[in-house]
Amino acid sequence: MSTLQEIFSPDGAFARAIDGYRIRPQQVEMAERIAEAIKNNAVFIAEAGTGTGKTFAYLVPALKSNGKVIVSTGTKTLQDQLFNKDLPTVRDILKAPVKIALLKGRANYVCPYHLQRSLADGRFLTREDAADARRISVFAKTTQSGDKAECVEVNENSPVWQHVTSTRDNCLGQECPDYKECFVMQARKEAMAADLVVVNHHLFFADVMLRDEGMAELLPACNTVIFDEAHQLPEVATLFFGDSVSTAQFLDLARDARTEALTHARDCLDLPVASKSLEKAAKDLRLAVGIDAGRFSAGQLLEKPEFAPALQGLLEEIARFAAILETQAERAEGLEKCWQRAGELVQRLSQWQQPADAGYVYWGEAFTHSLQLNATPLDVANIFRKQMGGHPRAWIFTSATLAVQGKFHHYCAELGLGEPDSACWHSPFDYGEQAVLYAPLGMPDPNAWNYTESVVDAAWPAVKAAGGGAFFLCTSLRAMRRTHELLKAKLEDEGIDMPLLVQGEGSKNDLLQRFRHHGAAILVGSQSFWEGVDVRGEALSLVVIDKIPFAPPDDPVLSARIEEMKKQGRNAFMEYQLPRAVINVKQGAGRLIRDEADKGVLMICDPRLISKPYGRRVWQSLPPMKRTRELQVVLDFFANR
Repeated sequence: MSTLQEIFSPDGAFARAIDGYRIRPQQVEMAERIAEAIKNNAVFIAEAGTGTGKTFAYLVPALKSNGKVIVSTGTKTLQDQLFNKDLPTVRDILKAPVKIALLKGRANYVCPYHLQRSLADGRFLTREDAADARRISVFAKTTQSGDKAECVEVNENSPVWQHVTSTRDNCLGQECPDYKECFVMQARKEAMAADLVVVNHHLFFADVMLRDEGMAELLPACNTVIFDEAHQLPEVATLFFGDSVSTAQFLDLARDARTEALTHARDCLDLPVASKSLEKAAKDLRLAVGIDAGRFSAGQLLEKPEFAPALQGLLEEIARFAAILETQAERAEGLEKCWQRAGELVQRLSQWQQPADAGYVYWGEAFTHSLQLNATPLDVANIFRKQMGGHPRAWIFTSATLAVQGKFHHYCAELGLGEPDSACWHSPFDYGEQAVLYAPLGMPDPNAWNYTESVVDAAWPAVKAAGGGAFFLCTSLRAMRRTHELLKAKLEDEGIDMPLLVQGEGSKNDLLQRFRHHGAAILVGSQSFWEGVDVRGEALSLVVIDKIPFAPPDDPVLSARIEEMKKQGRNAFMEYQLPRAVINVKQGAGRLIRDEADKGVLMICDPRLISKPYGRRVWQSLPPMKRTRELQVVLDFFANR
């Protein structure tokens, strides 16, 4: 086998196979450091700026390692891209005899059993849903994988999917009559037999914690775990190392039990009545919180006069329901499964009723139709470190945004990684020539009532000079909606014909497709557009960030963590809030320059970037762009590009 130097060299395998291939010293160095970490079963952290080619830098040593490798990515979109495009490319170039597999959570695979049941029950509310169900039924007969991402005729957000996929709660496992046709089991078998498996962070942690998603057997056998988009791990780990229970689970149970009873327990007249009472109690608990969606600490919830009685009411109903199900459980697997689920819900709801564990923060999140009650660990470092113990293997963490001013202290502390080997490779792009960082003069305080108006007024001349191709990244949904309104008014007032897109008007992929295709549009988004978005060329040449993206201080988990750090005599702002905000700004800024030919302006409107001492830590963590406070410099930049 040729060495890494040879593979990446000007006349090596990549240069021969890929048109316009350029050798990048950063990429070769990164690949060598990862190969070394794999060989020594070490922990290695790598930040690689945009354009380094980090995907190939970790795939080459992974495919050459002769061991079993798990690659975990931030999103399912990235997972699909790795599996369908990057991995096959690298494997073919290296002529590596490696078996690869893709594994997603069970909600991504059609379940033949639930599909048949749903079609037989005809439980679809609209003609569109019924048509989607028929399309999925046709897809299920022809697909090899059962992965809903391949069923392009049906929108991924169609309500029908939840009726035709299984959950950990309602899967019958080996008792299922369709067990042999099960796509989830098939995907797991393929993953077990593969040398390299592509998963996503949610699946990785769901499995490590719940031992459910088919990776419980994968991990012991694996020699290397590579996390791409590793900056998301602390957030995802926090989600999964906690515990949660949602009113939606009670509604699903009531519905599933009724369906089972129709087939196997028609003579049990108590069941349909009790299922209706259970549904009412679950809905009453959601209503007890008030109509607005939002996050509330346990204290705030208990201050609401109707909350405690509604919680007690739901607990009594689920206990009664469980008792009825127990009398019917032996009549069918489905009924027994419902009885087990009811028992689990009793347990989880009781735990929440007397929040006791000091290391956890108890809180609730109200959505439009449901309420989720959560117990979240204040610190995931110990739990994560424990998961990394045991069998010796290499752990590789990589992303374009992990360091704050070139240091990884914050990241290592959050995940309990100690002081492992690490490296930072800057982007090979010429930011001094290609980009300008613009902090406009005269911006009001970010809490001022007219702040969003000021942002749009300041950005408008730059939008016109760029001729569109602009992203507005907002730190809240309210600011996003207001920005959209104000831009719409400006376009109408000046009679400018420029497409204006806003998050929520369609799926993220659909909006990006339209944005790219038009080439001179404006897109207004919040959280989900700050990362994982790749638009090259003039279609995107202006990124406007309204504020430094600090997490809202009233978030129950954040405020509990700040409290805990204060108790330990630590500075929560400098150690925790600021580093997280810096990483988010770096993510947003990373949307701008995607290749050697891109040119653009990053406009950060928040005056704290200049006026506060900590602002320096933010801009010093960004790539070395030319910096200005003068609008004229921006206008000239666009005029000359």
